[in-house]
Amino acid sequence: MPVAKLTADGQIVIPDEIRNLLGLLPGDSILIEPSGSVAVISRIEPNSTAPPDSELQQSINRKNLETPIQYIKGVGPKLAGILAKKGIATVEDALYLLPIRYEDRRELRKVAGLRPGCTEVFHARVISAGPASTKGGRRFYEAVVGDDTGTIVLKWFNFNPRYMKGVWQPGKKGIFTGEVSQFGLQREIHHPDVDWIAEGRELAAIMAADPVNFGRTVPVYPLTEGLNQKTMRKVLKEVVDNFSCDLYSCLPPELMTRYGLLPVDKAVREAHFPDNAADLRALNDWSTPAHRTLSFDEFFYLELGLALKKHGTAIDEGIPFKVTHKYTRQLLKMLPYSLTDAQRRVLTEIKNDMSAAHPMHRLVQGDVGSGKTIVALLAALLAVENDYQVAIMAPTEILAEQHYLNIHRYCDELGIHACLVTSGLKGKAKIGILEDISSGKFQIVVGTHAVIQEKVEFARLGLGIIDEQHRFGVLQRGSLKKKGQNPDILVMTATPIPRTLAMTVFGDLSLSVIDELPPGRTPVTTRICNESQRQRVYGIVRDEVRKGRQAYIIYPLVEESGKSELKAASQMAEHLAHEVFSDLRIGLLHGRMKPEEKEAVMRSFKACETDILVSTTVIEVGIDVPNATVMVIEHAERFGLSQLHQLRGRVGRGSNQSRCVLLAGWKLTADAEKRLHVMEGTADGFAIAEADLEIRGPGDFLGTRQAGLPEFRVANIFRDGAILEQARKEAFSIIGRDPALSSPENISMRRELLRRWGGRLELAGIA
Repeated sequence: MPVAKLTADGQIVIPDEIRNLLGLLPGDSILIEPSGSVAVISRIEPNSTAPPDSELQQSINRKNLETPIQYIKGVGPKLAGILAKKGIATVEDALYLLPIRYEDRRELRKVAGLRPGCTEVFHARVISAGPASTKGGRRFYEAVVGDDTGTIVLKWFNFNPRYMKGVWQPGKKGIFTGEVSQFGLQREIHHPDVDWIAEGRELAAIMAADPVNFGRTVPVYPLTEGLNQKTMRKVLKEVVDNFSCDLYSCLPPELMTRYGLLPVDKAVREAHFPDNAADLRALNDWSTPAHRTLSFDEFFYLELGLALKKHGTAIDEGIPFKVTHKYTRQLLKMLPYSLTDAQRRVLTEIKNDMSAAHPMHRLVQGDVGSGKTIVALLAALLAVENDYQVAIMAPTEILAEQHYLNIHRYCDELGIHACLVTSGLKGKAKIGILEDISSGKFQIVVGTHAVIQEKVEFARLGLGIIDEQHRFGVLQRGSLKKKGQNPDILVMTATPIPRTLAMTVFGDLSLSVIDELPPGRTPVTTRICNESQRQRVYGIVRDEVRKGRQAYIIYPLVEESGKSELKAASQMAEHLAHEVFSDLRIGLLHGRMKPEEKEAVMRSFKACETDILVSTTVIEVGIDVPNATVMVIEHAERFGLSQLHQLRGRVGRGSNQSRCVLLAGWKLTADAEKRLHVMEGTADGFAIAEADLEIRGPGDFLGTRQAGLPEFRVANIFRDGAILEQARKEAFSIIGRDPALSSPENISMRRELLRRWGGRLELAGIA
């Protein structure tokens, strides 16, 4: 009798005799049930419904979904290598690579009925073909095809003449697909797809023989070099038909009924190969029940994880800080201004959190110049008053240095020891600082991600403050937390983050918004200028200085490189000092200077000993000079929207009218033009953030490969904001009722949550 053996690494090897007996194929599911001293192996028929909470069944399904794509019929190693470029390594990857759009191929149109602006499918014969040129001399290949109702022109602008001549022979018949354009009276299709019809074959027979590509609503997939739509559809049809039944979601039935959701396996099938009755517009808008189901499913499990984290924080034992005012009251007396009502409100929220018996996890959002740094320092002093240490972490050395420069002046006066820790710290100086941190001598430690390295040990860390959190991930936040015994965590950002994005990246944090600027601020007038207006821009700067004001001129680089046409700060500072503003005092500030050099330059500018400060983006945050009323940003098209908004925030800090000039190069991309016009049109940080998110998309909005941004395979936070709200509400409601997901109906959901998000959200504690 054939025997299935268990290998040392826990895998079951099934002999050919058993596979043949059961008729097993790659991707088939099997059920192994103990029976006395042996086990009975049986084949699970596709779409069979084992109990959804069966751990064994889920394990079988999971194993099937992990099948490498190269073992799917018609793939093999070479095609698998190409598919890997699209992120498809397994069957599950393929199931979630959804079409980017859909084409109506239910019937072939006559040539006379082809509609401009639509992707059409039609049957025609090649009438003529050959190379041609535009009036400007640009070469292209042109073919005229037609049927008994008319003709249409096909064009290619990238082509191999020998190949095209061999393929595009007059008299050949084919099925053509492409988007129809109208130029004057002539209709054209550029770079169409074609399926040639062999001599003697009937059109109806060809269409019947290829039901994946014709006679239906056809999916159009994202491709990479070496792939075409036909191959992609063939592979995906094979995968969807044989493996979609292995998908499961475990969403509660009442929730699915409430929102009209489908079983996830059915949703995947309908999203890939929709029924011919499906609404084409809804398909292309991703608003069908299938698309909504898959988006909801993704959002739901992320929000479930965030809800679990938030609840976990609420039950953890934290540090109940006492408000003594030992340092905070002194600092408030030292400030040359009073706090705004918004700052006071947010401080009250922070104090209430820090006084509680559970750890604080709070996000403070505040637009440029709203005074987040002072709020953070007051929170830090509250921890220091209780004999605890504070870690302040920023994403770059420049930001860390600026926070240190702003903070240590106050700390020195208060008798508090603060230090700066960056990756540039070496040798004896580093050893000395690390010893003083571990002994508790340094009460406030400012630094980059170097603060969370293993060698940095705190005596009593009570508060972690993270600036510009969107550049850090959830795991870095967790690493900082592990430096103490459940310290409070305060997260700050000057980048206004749209609500949908905040719900996905910071969904486990309580939110405070400093929505008020300090009194006396004036709106900043913003204007786009080009190179031809440079002298007029210099005139604006000179006029402001003549009035006793000061100016910033910002450049994207420190020094010019041979490869770049961009103007650079060092060379331009010399040029401006000698040839443009020789009678004025010019200062230079950039990131390569030592902290003490930067501090001296900024101190000089603040004391009005410098008229014009030439700088790189090092001044993006932290400088407060009310007398500076004009900012010129060179090569403004090279900056992102949030960075432009941050830079502009350095002016308009006093009562005098301020202006920002965006000096742009001659050639602008469409996105660059959009960005500059957004800046010219509004000063509202949230409106700018929404526009930035729309132009760049979530990934680039937060910075490339940003560890804190979840990677969604289907859902889109910009398009599916309403679905995200629903998913969040339901997820938090479930955790409110069952905080550990331990009830029988939630066990499967808990397992699926851990599989998807356990490591990335640090949920291992619930496993």
